[in-house]
Amino acid sequence: MIPLLVELIQIVLNLIIVVLIVQAVLSWLIAFDIASRRTPIVDTLWRFTTALTDPMLRPIRRVIPPVAGVDLSPMVLILLIYAISRLLPVLLLGQAW
Repeated sequence: MIPLLVELIQIVLNLIIVVLIVQAVLSWLIAFDIASRRTPIVDTLWRFTTALTDPMLRPIRRVIPPVAGVDLSPMVLILLIYAISRLLPVLLLGQAW
């Protein structure tokens, strides 16, 4: 039961990483005028990814402000998720995954 739970948590963590990457790429596309938020699909995708990631990124943004206009909080969150994903099997199962 526990190995299944660990695997499920790791899948959710990987999905969060994918959403963070999609939001980062989308923000670059919008910033460089390659995509427009006036396009319904772009706006919907932007609102969806923002709604999912902002609650997780907000505490990190309070601690780490943007550096030269670049928001480092998604990268920090991805590194934290990666560390949690690697430590989870060790802590719950006592073995490397």
